[in-house]
This record gives sequence, structure tokens and C-alpha cells, in this order.
Amino acid sequence: MSTHVPTRRVEVLGPAGHRHSEILTPEALEFLARLDAAFADRRREILTARLHRSDRLASGSPLGFPRATSGVRDAPNWRVAPPADDLTDRRVEITSPPTPRMAVNALNSGAQVWMADLEDATSPLWENIVGGQLTLLDVCRRRIDFTTPEGKAYRIGTDLPAIMVRPRGWHLEEEHLAVEGRFLSASLVDFGLYFFHCAQHRIDSGSGPYFYLPKLENRYEARLWNDVFLLAQDLLGIPRGTIRATAVIETVTAAFEMEEILYELREHSAGLNAGRWDYLFSFIKTFGHHPRFLLPDRTEIAMTAPFMRAYTELLVRTCHRRGAHAIGGVAAHVPDRAPAADQAVLAKVSLDKEREAADGFDGAWIAHPALVPVCRKVFDRVLADRPHQIHRALGDVEVSAADLLSVRRSTLPPSREQVRSNVSVALRYFDAWLRGQGAVALDGLLEDTATAEIARARIWQWTRHRLISQEELRGLIDNESATLTREQPGALVSEAREVLERSISTRELPAFFTPEAYRRHLVRHAAVSS
Repeated sequence: MSTHVPTRRVEVLGPAGHRHSEILTPEALEFLARLDAAFADRRREILTARLHRSDRLASGSPLGFPRATSGVRDAPNWRVAPPADDLTDRRVEITSPPTPRMAVNALNSGAQVWMADLEDATSPLWENIVGGQLTLLDVCRRRIDFTTPEGKAYRIGTDLPAIMVRPRGWHLEEEHLAVEGRFLSASLVDFGLYFFHCAQHRIDSGSGPYFYLPKLENRYEARLWNDVFLLAQDLLGIPRGTIRATAVIETVTAAFEMEEILYELREHSAGLNAGRWDYLFSFIKTFGHHPRFLLPDRTEIAMTAPFMRAYTELLVRTCHRRGAHAIGGVAAHVPDRAPAADQAVLAKVSLDKEREAADGFDGAWIAHPALVPVCRKVFDRVLADRPHQIHRALGDVEVSAADLLSVRRSTLPPSREQVRSNVSVALRYFDAWLRGQGAVALDGLLEDTATAEIARARIWQWTRHRLISQEELRGLIDNESATLTREQPGALVSEAREVLERSISTRELPAFFTPEAYRRHLVRHAAVSS
């Protein structure tokens, strides 16, 4: 790929903040401009194609494995690149937003990988986006140590885990950076700033620039990322194949193209991850119009449900067939201070990870440092002294398109408590997100954007199929809004309520709540500033 890409100047629209100049350097902005010039048009084409495909599926078009790529799926010999040295053993991966405190806790947790999440666990306020990049830069330069005003010291150890960064998805824009009045892709901003400032640091430390890729819907989106990697490496004189990326399979359409996604990324691939909560949201979003796809409440859907079982079995089989890691879903439980409750939480996490390890996964995500020993113990038992179980090819596993769509339709309307719970979770998360917090402890779980997306999608589906009345829903929203006001006097209740109501009242479910909520934050911030 040619590196001679004409560029235009990137304009910084966000307010200047402490140390922002270390990240938003002229050279870094020029790098973003070159990525934008090369890929902005293809990104827009991909987003348009998403809309067309969504319309076709909503109209009843069947979803299956693409005939055009049967040659890729049937070819027996191709494999992805061998894992990078420090991505060979990934039995425990911890995920958190890249704030200084959470970064230090994650780096000292004992996990093999820290996934610094600029996507679902980060509310994309300008200060969070630039601050996250500063945290990553400080980690790479080993200057992250600090002491709080209360006197608590945060220091990182000598042996750090591998670092993987998850940028925002292709559907989002960074409205604080623009070229000729057009906002930059949030994906390219998050990837580009980290890669420009930290790639060589990671290489010099014996590691490399590693990424998680969110919200992919098909092979073309993976191909776009691969081309971004090629150009970025060429621009900075870094050997091709240095970047490694794990694609999160968290959309239904991507589940039908797992092999194709690995194939497109094969020179840079670090496997696939089972993003199970976003996968549930995608299922509702994709098939919510159809009564036969009425799912039970999230709390009632086990990973042993036929369609979820097919999804995870196909993921492990696909990865191991192609020499790639299969990484399991996140355990988001927050340990309880009460000993009996804490033991129950740890037992639940252990059971979940035992299932994943037995199914052939090579590791799994956890969201709290206290869960690292639980996850490690389970995978140690299965792996012993092996770094992974890619040798388990699972050749006897056969998953059909019908298996992936094998949903047991819920025949009962939701209970009032189930609707109330979803309304409560959505309102509380939207409030926290609008105030700049993307990872929130709710009802014993460390939740992120996927939680709110599932909640609002469930409410939308229930109302669309008239399983709850508008009057009953309004009453519950009134009650939960009043409760949130009492419990948190500073909560942005009216704004959170409006985000919820606007995202469930339309005939078509908005694809994501984040673009609308993001713009609402920008308007509110501008009003406060003026």
C-alpha cells in the first residue's frame, strides 16, 4: 500500500487540557490526517452497507454462511500468524478503562493481558479520550506511578502484562477532531494516537502494539482494519505483521463470518473473543422485529442455551482450526464485602470459567482484579504447563446456520419486576455515562455499554410486540427516575430519561445509544461552558 497519501490539516475542536499537548502533537495529528485521507471513504461505504443489510434482515432475508467465501472456509491449510511471544499464554485477561488508578490495578493484577478499553468501558468525553491516551503513554514510559491526595500510593511492578487497546467502533466519530468540517473516525483516532505514540515503545520493551477490534459485522470491516494496519506500519517504518489484533465476535452477522474475519486479519490476527453480552444485544437488534426471536430476560439466558452454545463452539473450533487463540467472555462480577455473598460470587465465576476451559477456550476476560486468582486456577487446572489448548481442534463440532439461530422463543410476557429492572439499569447507566463514567458497578456487576444496550433493546422489543403497555412503561420510568433523584441528588436524571425514551420509542431500534448520547453531552457541555 502506498504511503503517499494527500492529507489536510486536522483541526482540534476540543478544549485544551492538562498535558493534552503531549498527545495532540503536530506529528500525531498529521498521522491521523493520513489515516483519514486513506480510509474515510471506505468507512462511510461500510456504514452504508450496514444499513442496507439491516434493512434486508428486518424484511425477512435469511442469514447464513456466505456462499462467496466457501473456498476460505473449506480450504484446509491456511493459518493465522503464530502468536507473539507475550500473547502465547492468555489464560487471564483483565479489562478496564485506561484511567491511572485502574491501569495500575490491572497491571499489578497478575493477569497475562490488560485490555485497555477505550470503547464500551469509556464514556467518550474529550477529557476521557485524551486522558486515556496519556495513561497509555505513561504506562509505556513507566511513569504511571502516583500517590493520591489521601496518601495511597499506586506503583506498577517490574513484570507487566501484555497491553491490548480496544478503540471505539467504526460507527462512532470523534467530534472534537475534524478535517474541513468533517469529524474523524473515532476508531482511527483511538488506534492512531496510541499507535503513533506507543508502538515503538512497546516493541522496544519486547512486546508490540496489540489491539482488540470491536463491533465488526463482516469480513469487509476486518479487511479495512487490516489495511489500516498495513499503512500505519509503513508510515512509521514498523515491519508488517508487528501489529496483532483480536476481533471480538459480538454481532450476529460476524458469527457467520468468523473464518473470513480471521482470514482477512491473518497476518495480524491474535484470534477471536466471545463478546457475549454485546452478542445478545446484536441478536435483539437484528431480529427484534420477528416474534419468533423474543428472548427471555438477560438473567434467564444461560451460555448453555442452544444458540449461545452454537456460537461459542463455532468460535473455538474456528480459532483452533486456524491456529488462533479463542478467548472467552467477561466475568463482570464485583466481589462482595459480606463473606457468604463473596463466596457465592466467586463460585459463580469459577463455574462460568470451568465451562469455558472445558469447551476449549484458551483464556477468558475478568473485570475486577479480585477475580484473577479464580480464573487462573480454573485454566491452570486444564492447561497445566501448556500456554493454551489450540491443539484441541474440535473437529467433531459441526455448527449450522440453523444452530446459530436456534432460539427458544419466550412465550410469557415479562414480569413487572423484569421491566422495572431493565428501566433502572438503563437510567442509572445513562446517567453515569453522561457524567463521564463508562464502567459502572450496578447490582453487583461492573457493567459497561453492553448492559445498557441490552436493557433498552429488551424494553424496545417488549413494547414493539405489545408485551407491556405504554402506560405501564411510563409509570415505571417515572418511579425509577424519582428513585434515582432521591438516591443521587447530582444525577442527570432528565437527560438520562430522555436518552432512554428516545431510544425505545421509535419503530426502528436505533443501532446504538452512544451517538445520540454523545451529541447530547456535547450540547450540554457547550451550554455549561458558555
